[in-house]
Amino acid sequence: MIVVSDTSPITYLFQIQQLHLLKSLFETVIIPPNVYDELLEIPEQKAWLKENSSNWILVKSVSDKSVVAEFQKLLDKGESEAIALAKELHADTLLIDETRGRAIAEKEGLQVTGVVGVLLRAKQQNLVSAVKPLLDILIEKRFRISDKVYHVVLKSANEL
Repeated sequence: MIVVSDTSPITYLFQIQQLHLLKSLFETVIIPPNVYDELLEIPEQKAWLKENSSNWILVKSVSDKSVVAEFQKLLDKGESEAIALAKELHADTLLIDETRGRAIAEKEGLQVTGVVGVLLRAKQQNLVSAVKPLLDILIEKRFRISDKVYHVVLKSANEL
């Protein structure tokens, strides 16, 4: 399975101490260089990444930079590189949370999920016992989720 990630799913999972879920669910996650650079901007995250991720988070550059440039008309560089790389690699899944980036990725034919989808998948595979406490911590850390989506997620997780 080929999985490419943008910055936010990795950062949010790191913030709630659940980054290991990506390795458990996908074995390998591929990120473009700009996403890696963004991840290194947070000192605690940088230290963790340097120590723990070298065998399962792989950095790969996009071959066709013109595709990145097109996406950058609407998105930041990390999201643009992640979408372009996912397209180039024919990824099975793109991990991305930002609404505009998700919409563009879906329009490009990519299968997308974000941190919430990762948590739901982890619950389905019995890697976490509950989604609600993790979602609540994410919300405390300024993760934006509508009340409607929050309730849909909890219902999907059989936690309502």
